[in-house]
Amino acid sequence: MPWLFLLLAIAAFAIAMATSSLALAVVCILAALALLAIWVMGLLAQRVGSQSRDDTMMIDPQELRRLREQAEARRANERVAASGEAPPP
Repeated sequence: MPWLFLLLAIAAFAIAMATSSLALAVVCILAALALLAIWVMGLLAQRVGSQSRDDTMMIDPQELRRLREQAEARRANERVAASGEAPPP
């Protein structure tokens, strides 16, 4: 869809260059600049949309809490192993 705006902008520039009316040329150039801006924004929107993560891949709060507890237990075991003490029950 953004490519349609680029084609319309090119057509507006062509009309602006071919016309002998100053008012029509100004209107066509303004329209072409607006269409170019819309084209760039559309390309950026597509790029951002294609790089966003899938919402279904997000971790729910229970899974996040479980992962934190595992990491905390792992760190506690590493501290105990580094200090040479017996692990807590």
